[in-house]
Amino acid sequence: MRAQRRMWTTAAVTTAAVAGVLVFQGVTGTSGPDRDGRAADAKSAPVKPDVHRTALKTSPDGDSASLTRRDTEPFSLLGVTWTDPTARVTGSVEARTRSAATGDWTGWLPLDTEIDGRTETGRSGVRGTTEPRWVGPSDGVEVRVLAGDGVRAGLPEGLRLDTVDPGGRTTPLAAEPAAFSVEETPSEEPTPGEEPPVTPPSEEPVEEPTDEPSPTPTTEAPAPPSPTPSTEPPTPSASPTTPTTAPSPTLPPAPPSTVPQPPIVSRADWKADESLSTESPDYLDQVKAVFVHHTAQTNAYSCADSAAIVRGLHTYHVKSNGWKDLGYNFIVDKCGTVFEGRKGGVDRPVMGAHTYGFNRDTAGIAVIGMYTDTKAATAATTSVARVAAWKLGQYKADPAGSVQLTAGANGGNMDHKKFVAGSQYAFPRISGHRDGFATECPGLSLYRQLPAVRSLAAGPVTGLTITSVTGANASGSTYYTRSKITVGWKATTPSSFVKSYELLVGGKPVATVKGNVTSAPATLAAGKHSVQVRATHQSGKTSLSPVATVVADTAPPVFSTKPALTLRTGTVNSTAVPLTLKWKATDAASLKEVRLTAPVAKTYGPTAVSASHTAKPAKATAWKMTAYDRAGNTAAASVTGTPVILQESAAKKSGKWTTKSSGSYLGGKSYSSSTKGASLTWTFTGRSASWVVSRAATSGQAYVYVDGKKAATVDLKSSATKYRQAIWTKSWSSSAKHTVRIVVVGTKGRPALTTDGLVYLK
Repeated sequence: MRAQRRMWTTAAVTTAAVAGVLVFQGVTGTSGPDRDGRAADAKSAPVKPDVHRTALKTSPDGDSASLTRRDTEPFSLLGVTWTDPTARVTGSVEARTRSAATGDWTGWLPLDTEIDGRTETGRSGVRGTTEPRWVGPSDGVEVRVLAGDGVRAGLPEGLRLDTVDPGGRTTPLAAEPAAFSVEETPSEEPTPGEEPPVTPPSEEPVEEPTDEPSPTPTTEAPAPPSPTPSTEPPTPSASPTTPTTAPSPTLPPAPPSTVPQPPIVSRADWKADESLSTESPDYLDQVKAVFVHHTAQTNAYSCADSAAIVRGLHTYHVKSNGWKDLGYNFIVDKCGTVFEGRKGGVDRPVMGAHTYGFNRDTAGIAVIGMYTDTKAATAATTSVARVAAWKLGQYKADPAGSVQLTAGANGGNMDHKKFVAGSQYAFPRISGHRDGFATECPGLSLYRQLPAVRSLAAGPVTGLTITSVTGANASGSTYYTRSKITVGWKATTPSSFVKSYELLVGGKPVATVKGNVTSAPATLAAGKHSVQVRATHQSGKTSLSPVATVVADTAPPVFSTKPALTLRTGTVNSTAVPLTLKWKATDAASLKEVRLTAPVAKTYGPTAVSASHTAKPAKATAWKMTAYDRAGNTAAASVTGTPVILQESAAKKSGKWTTKSSGSYLGGKSYSSSTKGASLTWTFTGRSASWVVSRAATSGQAYVYVDGKKAATVDLKSSATKYRQAIWTKSWSSSAKHTVRIVVVGTKGRPALTTDGLVYLK
């Protein structure tokens, strides 16, 4: 059954309180009183736009039309229109403009002709049109129009150039390549300058009944206004424009959304001239889907000019297209600022004029720019997703889902799918203009970004991962702490879509923070824990980070083998005796390292159990060590030792020994013997001993006896001559009295050996 159309009639200059909410003709922003209880700032006074129309001269054969280069009144936006809204220019429409700032002329700029003037249906005076193009402050223009090859009908009648001065201050466009494929980095925030109030222009004709079906009237009282958006320049506001008409019937309800409303710059704040749009808005029963568009055909604009661009679009849609108001429900610039479009209340189901045949039950979101070959900025697509999620959330619709829409007119889309008026067709809840109409809009690049927009809007949070565990030390994939930690994380989903994060320990939440916070503390009991972060998307969907294993450990490491010193082989001199430091440290969880802090600083890994060092003879040296586990617990241990050098002269001799003198010997002297059975015996009290000799190619062998028992046969032969070599060592578990005796073997052909004394450790 065809629904009855709901009209809100124009009335006189008054306002009325209905169900506690201010309602008025010419509704703008979120319905309700000014959010801070004050009247709209005087800076929000409307700006009067200016439109100039110039007829194009058509060639005698009807295949071309032109406007010769000429001076003009100032303008910043232009487009070409024609009489019949059903007619199309199948060829090309191009313009070139002169910069008011520099006097330079641009190259030929194409104007998109894939527009259907009947998008605002059922109105008298509606014209066919190109997409308007923002060119920045200009004062000269030239236009050329060519019919497509093989087009018999030629060009449509009534070709006309419309130039729009949106009022206020605007800036020249940045340099843009001919391909229009390079996007300006959106690094600025929109900051329109202050502009004086102006006298409203004359009224436009009242709209005729629309061809598209309209919703059934309702008598429901309006819901409370939506939450106040945060402030961004230009300041998003929900304050209504100053009422200029009498009370209107009760507005349709503004249902609460399942997600927060993003900041939106109201019509008052972008200084809309409401005298252009004197007709009441039409309302739908609901919003089932949103269509995404691009508009203004340039990426080289400054975000400071975004409000002026919106004013230009508003003026062009009304004065040039012949529509009742701005066609889009929302406009987004490349910096992500969202502007209120068609009046009626951003939180109401206002019927727009944006997708021919599918304005019913939908909303239109246009991104300022040209996105055929250039991706839209992340800031822009993020805002599109936020607006779409909020608007669809008012009607409990899943942004990632699909819905059946009823075609309001015969038509087709970019994929050559045909639509028949009155029939239903499936659409994604977030669609591109090209899904419902044969147009490149919103540009192939932006169209390919729509799956990501749906994902942002619908959730869940993606790319969630733990990035740090402060207060803990990592070893591989495991963290170790004593108890208190702070977990940090990140997600690829912008924080504006995240309702909250929860820190989970063992699957249970221990901390909950807002979606713009990316860390939280926890205190862990001793033991092994699984730590995760759970993100709740504004849609209510949840996602989990990968698990991080965190071990809480308060027990210190243990030196299962206390540090101990033993003498080792190597070169001995009057300042350094080679020795080995031994230890063994363990930890119940994980040992990190062992540090030697005195007499020198060294750090050893968790598996190291010994290290070679030297010590000064005749001096007691303390060797201090500290073991660290990965949680930061420590244990300390130490050992003290004194190396003592016993000269050969301190030994008891047996057999023939000869004294030799040289600076290469310890103390400058040594004993040498070639007599088989000759011996030297040292007696000492200590826990380690080493025999020191000189070595050469002719050196012989010796037997070593310890405490009366043969312990070793030692060969002193060496291809290179060496002095003061500790060639043999022996150690005991504790200090005690010991004897070491060396006996000359009398090796055939090389019987001699030279001894340089004995070193022991006490």
